[in-house]
Amino acid sequence: MKRFWKDVSVENGQVALDGKPVRTPDRAALALPTPALAEAVADEWRAVGETIDPRVMKLTGLANAAIDKIGPDPAPFAAGLAAYGESDLLYYRAGEPEPLVARQAESWDPLLDWARSRYDVHFETATGVIHKAQPQATTARLAEAVGALDGFHLAGLHPLVTISGSLVGALALLEGAIDAETLWQAAHVDELWQAEQWGEDELAVQARNTRRLDFDAGAKFLTLLN
Repeated sequence: MKRFWKDVSVENGQVALDGKPVRTPDRAALALPTPALAEAVADEWRAVGETIDPRVMKLTGLANAAIDKIGPDPAPFAAGLAAYGESDLLYYRAGEPEPLVARQAESWDPLLDWARSRYDVHFETATGVIHKAQPQATTARLAEAVGALDGFHLAGLHPLVTISGSLVGALALLEGAIDAETLWQAAHVDELWQAEQWGEDELAVQARNTRRLDFDAGAKFLTLLN
């Protein structure tokens, strides 16, 4: 669709094009919960060239998802994210070589330590990729933390969890215990290690860069909700 507006404004938390409110795909009002997020979404609309490309309007996309897909019934969406607490990336460690083992511990142990203190839980770690069951109290506590979030926070959390593979890490970022770069590096310890040993694969780099755009959008989205 071609750009049809000249002016973008924010009125009572709602983005407007030439004074007319923007609607979500399901025709709900694109109303944002904080002034900072509303202005950031408005900036995406201001940046549109001759035609609209939704793929680059990532904050708008997350807001649409929060309103249309998650907000009406957040519990199933929250449960889907909480399931990552049963098989978090941080639980599964390499047995060798020792430098990789040490690098995983350096990146991942502080996140688990934070979660132990924050949620009063215990984690079972394992060598290899065979599933290791977590204590029921642990998964229940993590699910409780996710279930308490509203649709907008769940929308922002989603790319962080699914791209990093770590619910624990995403919750740490949400609560300000770590920054986005720390979580990104922790999530890619193994991949970056392999690249150091054998060199980068061009397609892998492209895929990682694409994921990074969605990851950073989720992190920014959550920051703008504060």
